[in-house]
Order: sequence, then structure tokens, then C-alpha cells
Amino acid sequence: MPFTRAIPALATTALAVAAIAATAGAAQAQGVVNALCSTDAPWCEAAAAEFTRQTGIKVNQAHKGTGEIGAQLRAEAQNPKTDIWWGGTGDPFLQAAEAGLLDAYRPAYINDLHEWAVRQYAMSGNQVGGFYTSTIGFGYNTELLKKKGLPEPRCWADLVKPAYKGEIEISHPASSGTAYTVIAGLVQQMGEDAAFDYLKKLHRNVTQYTRSGQAQAPNVAKGEVAIGVTFAFNFEKWKLDKYPVKTAAPCEGTSYEIGGIALVKGARNKANAQKYYDWLMGPAGQAVGAQVGSYQTPANRTFKPDPRIPAIDSVKLIKYDFEKYGKSAERRRLIDRWTKEVEALPK
Repeated sequence: MPFTRAIPALATTALAVAAIAATAGAAQAQGVVNALCSTDAPWCEAAAAEFTRQTGIKVNQAHKGTGEIGAQLRAEAQNPKTDIWWGGTGDPFLQAAEAGLLDAYRPAYINDLHEWAVRQYAMSGNQVGGFYTSTIGFGYNTELLKKKGLPEPRCWADLVKPAYKGEIEISHPASSGTAYTVIAGLVQQMGEDAAFDYLKKLHRNVTQYTRSGQAQAPNVAKGEVAIGVTFAFNFEKWKLDKYPVKTAAPCEGTSYEIGGIALVKGARNKANAQKYYDWLMGPAGQAVGAQVGSYQTPANRTFKPDPRIPAIDSVKLIKYDFEKYGKSAERRRLIDRWTKEVEALPK
């Protein structure tokens, strides 16, 4: 009798184990995608989590600056460990395309994208898409400036005034695509020699060069530094959270970015990488940024963007030459010159 009673119990247990195994197998069948993300960390994390929730595909994702990721992809070229790279300023993406590190992909929904996003595909042989856009500007802590008796900066010319010595923070161009966009923009705007003269003067006022272009906004908001130079959208979250932060677009004009997205050549999980890519470029993925406080202008124009995203219509933009300044040799040349002529100077 005890033996006959045990049979249903064993059968039930076996069925439960089989069900768990089947469920685990189904989840495992969805697979993984290995991603690198260079935009704001909260956007990177939220997008990965939501994509996994919707698809069952696990996202193994690291957050790094575009300069760091470009170097990583070059180091891994013979044995790629990354499937997709997204977010962050576009020049390093174009340089990776030039180096043969990316796969061509022209999505079927390309007509859903803004013209500036489509232009990136044409420029890169379909290896790089335009993910979002934003402009270089200043963010400053109004309380700190008032306490120190300093005026609010409005122009590039203001930042090199002696009164701002030790009050400005910007990122390092070797690791940050943001800082390279600043340098390349000033070179196009002023002429190269004049731009480097300007950068030498600016160097006297810089308190530190950070690894990432995303450090300036929190540091300014918390009063750790008075002025930060980076993409202006970075400051919006802090302004909306009632920190004493204001922004300005340089009165002389400014450069801008077209954030990148690309599939990595030799990807181990190419099908899942393409699914993640398409989701990120669709309305659901594009909307995630504003939901977590990233207020870039999205590439997909088929949905209504968050009203908190700052308009760029009133910003005086330079005619940024993405093709020339997206070349690896040009980036390397300008950064080398900056390292020798600017970073090496005493403050």
C-alpha cells in the first residue's frame, strides 16, 4: 500500500521537474545578446531590462565611453565578444566603421527616421545608424556662481576669462566622444590654430578632465564645480529635479552629435543583436530615454516625443562635417595635438 501511494507522488514530482525544465529550456532558447552602451547609464539599464522583459532575450551589457569602446572593439577584432553597440556620440562609430569593425545593416523602417539619422547610414555604408541628436552647451550652478560673484556664461569667449579659473569641468577627448565633439567643433568654427589657442586658454580654467562626458551634469548640480561643458541634454534631468542648474547654448554657435547604433562584425548572437537594434530604434526603445531622464531628440519620428526634451530650433548650430571628423586619422591627429599642446601645459 505505501508503495502504490508513492507512485502518484513520484509521477507528480516528475511532471513538475519536467515542467520546470521545459520552462527553463524555453527561456534559454531565447538566448542572449552582448551589448555595449555609451549613453546615460539609466537609459542603458532600463532599455536592457525592458527588452528582456518583452522578448525573453537576456542582455549582457556594459556601460562605457565611446572612446573606450572603440579601443575595445579594435582589441577584440579577431575574436569579437560584443554583438551590438549603441548610444554615445557618433564620430567613434564612424571610425569603427572605417576600421571594418562593424556590420552593414539598413533597416526596413528607415523611412520612419529623421533625415539626420538616415544620413548616417549613407555616410557609413549602412554600418552606423543615427540614434538621437543633441547639442554641445554649458551647464552651470546658479547658486555657486552667485556665491562667488561670477556672471553666467553665455558664449565660448566667456569661458576663457580669468575669473573662471578652476571653475570649469570638461571630459578628456581620449576617452570621451563628447570632448572630441567639442574640439572638432571649435576647429571647424574658428580654424584649427585659433581653436587650439582657445583650448590652451580654456585649459587654465579647467579644474579636471573627466573620463566621461556624463560626469559634468551631476557635478554641476551638486555644486562640486560651477560650470560643465558637455551635451546640454545632460543637465535637463537635474533642472527638472529642482537643482539650481541653468544651461546656455554658446552664442557664437556650437557643434552637435548624432548618437550612433551599430551591429558588431563577427557577432556571436547576430539574430538577437538585430532584434535588440530594431527594438531600440522603434518607438518603445526610443521612448525609454526620456522616461529615465535622458532628453536627447530621438531618431524615430513616428511617435510623439516627451515634451521635456529641449527644442534645438533656437540653437545656432555649426555645419559639422561628420564625414571628415569621423575619420580615425583625423580624430587621432587632433587628440595627439591636444595632448601635446594643451594637456601638457601647466595650469
